Parts: sequence; C-alpha cells; structure tokens
Amino acid sequence: MSKQPKYHQVADALRRDIVGGAYPPGARLPSENDLQAQFEASRNTVRAGLKLLASEGLISSSQGLGYEVRKHEVFELNASRFENLTFPQNGDSYNTDVTNAGRRPHQTFRVEMTPTPDYIAERLKVDKGSTSVLRFCHRFVDDVPWSTQATHYPDWLISKAPRLTEPGDIAEGTTRYMAGLGIEQIGYYDEIATRMPTPDEARLLEIGAGVPVLLWTRTGYSSERPIRCTVTTFRGDLNRMNYEIGDLSARNEDDPK
Repeated sequence: MSKQPKYHQVADALRRDIVGGAYPPGARLPSENDLQAQFEASRNTVRAGLKLLASEGLISSSQGLGYEVRKHEVFELNASRFENLTFPQNGDSYNTDVTNAGRRPHQTFRVEMTPTPDYIAERLKVDKGSTSVLRFCHRFVDDVPWSTQATHYPDWLISKAPRLTEPGDIAEGTTRYMAGLGIEQIGYYDEIATRMPTPDEARLLEIGAGVPVLLWTRTGYSSERPIRCTVTTFRGDLNRMNYEIGDLSARNEDDPK
C-alpha cells in the first residue's frame, strides 16, 4: 500500500493522465463527484489533489465549470540569432521573433538610474555600487507572461547613447541603436541557469509552486569593453531555447526542434 497521502495519489494519477495525453490541453477533467467515485476518496481529498495540480500550473478552475488542463504553448527562442544584426528585423529582436512565430508580442517598460548590483558590476567591469541605467521589460506572448528582462548599461554610455535613459521602447532595439552610434556589440557571453522563482518573479510571470524559472544572462561586448548585461527570466514551463553553431547544412527542416 502506498505511504503517500491519498490526495497525492489522486494528483499523481491525474498528472500521469495529463502528461500521457488522456487529458490534452484544454480538456475538462471529470467532475469532483466522478473523481470521488474513481478514487474512492472524499470530496476534500479530491479537492486537495486538484489544488496540488493547480499549484503546479497543470490545470486551472473556472467558477461553475470545473477544472481543465491548461494550454501550454511553448515558445522557442533561437538564442544565437537573437540580437544578431545580420538578420533582418522589424523593430527589436523580441517583437520580431514573436511576430515571426505567428504569436502576438506585448511588453511594458520601466527605466531608472540605479546602483549596479554586485554580480552585474563584475560583468560590466565597473565599480560595485556605481550608477547604471536599468531598462526593465515585462514581456508577454499572446497576453501570457513570458519573461522579464533587466538590462544594465554602464554610466559612461549615457553621454554617448542618451536615449537609453528615455522611458518606453526604443523601436529599433537598443543593440541597433548603439550600433548606429558606433558602439557596436561584436560579441556576447551567455550564462544559463535554473532555480525556483522568487515571490516577485512568481507574481510577474504568474507561475505556481513547482515551476522553475530559466535565467539567461548575456553580457555584450564592444571591441574594447562590456557595454551591457542583460538578465532574462523565463517561465520554465513555456519556453525552450536553442543555439545554432557551425555548419548545419546536414540538418533538415523536419529535424526535432
């Protein structure tokens, strides 16, 4: 006999059915009464199991309509093309990539002068606590929270690229804007990590317990020094990243993405 609490057994069985495709995205789960009969469990036990699945982001409830499997349309980001100025773009990279995928982009901005966090200062090679321009974006794909992006620019850039301090979007993207001023990003260094979200991240990205975030830190370099450090925080359940490196002529369009 299983030593797990009964509600965990209910959740585990339903999770297997969801992952296995018995209940595809958008499908309604059986009613609480039907689940009580199926699992020979009390209403409170069934509700506790459903609540656990809801906290994991697998199902959602609607008043009077029961529970349904959440639709998780994963967005695929080609990180090696992102911000690559040799590829044609209509606006910044985020808008271009989301639109080209047939999805709808939306983002909000916050711009401020702020003390540079230690881990950012280390990457920008500036003094800890020195001032940097923070451009913070809250990004959505089809009205679903997709990521937050915090980019710090060192204060020596302000006089050379004053639009970095302006609130709101820079239509052509900051990388293209700076390149037009002769501050060209010629390389970048990426770091990728995962962890559980902070309370603020969980709130902004609307993720429940059990769903991790993917942290993508990209430090951009001119020919002389670092010019920006960007930390993008993605919902772990709705995003996938890939890179293209080297000659991929042997790869065909039908290969797994």
